[in-house]
Amino acid sequence: MNELWRDYQGAGFYDELIGPDGQPRPAARALLEHLARLPPAELAARRRAVDAAIMAAGITFTVYSDAGNIDRAWPFDIVPRVLALSEWRRIEDGLRQRLRALNLFIDDLYNAQRIVRDGVLPAEVLAGSKNFRAACRGFSPPFGVWAHICGTDLVRDRDGTVYVLEDNLRVPSGVSYMLENRQLMKRLFPELFRASDILPVDDYPERLYETLAALSPRQGSRPVIAVLTPGVYNSAYFEHSYLAQKMGAVLVEGSDLTVQADDCVYMKTVAGLRRVDVIYRRIDDDFLDPEVFRPDSVLGVPGLMRAWRAGHVAIANAPGAGVADDKVVYAYVPQIIRYYLGEEPILPNVPSWLCMDPEQCDYVLAHLDELVVKPANESGGYGMLIGPRASAAERARFAERIRANPRNYMAQPTLTLSTAPTWIDDHLEPRHVDLRPFVLQARELHVTTGGLTRVALQAGSLVVNSSQGGGAKDTWIVDTGA
Repeated sequence: MNELWRDYQGAGFYDELIGPDGQPRPAARALLEHLARLPPAELAARRRAVDAAIMAAGITFTVYSDAGNIDRAWPFDIVPRVLALSEWRRIEDGLRQRLRALNLFIDDLYNAQRIVRDGVLPAEVLAGSKNFRAACRGFSPPFGVWAHICGTDLVRDRDGTVYVLEDNLRVPSGVSYMLENRQLMKRLFPELFRASDILPVDDYPERLYETLAALSPRQGSRPVIAVLTPGVYNSAYFEHSYLAQKMGAVLVEGSDLTVQADDCVYMKTVAGLRRVDVIYRRIDDDFLDPEVFRPDSVLGVPGLMRAWRAGHVAIANAPGAGVADDKVVYAYVPQIIRYYLGEEPILPNVPSWLCMDPEQCDYVLAHLDELVVKPANESGGYGMLIGPRASAAERARFAERIRANPRNYMAQPTLTLSTAPTWIDDHLEPRHVDLRPFVLQARELHVTTGGLTRVALQAGSLVVNSSQGGGAKDTWIVDTGA
């Protein structure tokens, strides 16, 4: 290894590319040896070329702040994360298992509620769910699937164990960046893609289209699929337009749609009304239908829930899927898998304490300086307490919130997240990473070969969200033949 790696220190964490002996992990050897042969000036030039490509393509995300909404270029790192196919197969099996069980769970909650009746899920967990939608009771969508697109966040601890950190079942985002990361890497290192057996991710738009098309109430004809966006000011608007274009779907806002007396959804076009079969919605439940949810919503479509329950339009993800996207429900997923599938979980949860349990709550309050405490229904890293990095005053304020609403909080140990070499200025430094693979389910079930690796660009930070200063890497699943 040349001077590029001479001063690289893994800082005692599990490193995704470099083993504890300082040598490349087998799946990453070809990549690291190639990088070591490139002169630093060549790497810097390629880095600048990628930055220029990002700007030219308009690959952006939006940061919300008190000063206003700021569009920023996508923060992409040129050193990919690499996993061996042999390890990935187990992860893939675990993701499939998890989504199958979660969809059975959601369907049960809106119908017989056997899991509550049998005492596996405490009734108070369901009663305290902010995302349980009474309007969905007594209904089952096609194939019994509610969460058609799931983004599952995975982390690796110091000992190499891969854990599920959380399930994103409402409106998971990030897949467009996964696809763009791959295109950027092909431009950056085309010679590596010719020489290595890196599994593709490019088929995702086709797989997404097939998943959505399978839901159409008018089988036998090409469905009309619409991507429902809140509009250009949404942080994920780039992704909404990107996926609509890649699938050949139409990008619409709520005002572009109408529900007529026949309880069908139509799109307003210059040629008149055109029926819509499937809506890939990228807005939250609360804003979907002002007749059922928030009456002040201008983002949704009046009568949409009526059309959905009549079976005249499919919605992905289905309204109400977020009942399982709850960090308290998350703690019960191992039991959910055993209950519905009769199997042991393949991928473990991070150990968790539920503050709704008095004994567990006492433990959390006594160890706030050691734990990460999360609200049940926030996302994007907001509303949480990272105890070891919080001040005594911050921990005291958070303790009051927990005491006031214990059902809304759960806690986990502060994991020593794995690191990966990351290009910082003109050299490599370790930065903490997680991984968000995407899982599709309708008639069939598909897992992306890899996913979106998010990286905390600030030294020592564990927060990988782009809205809070994080970036991203391409993720390579490499067939080493082992």
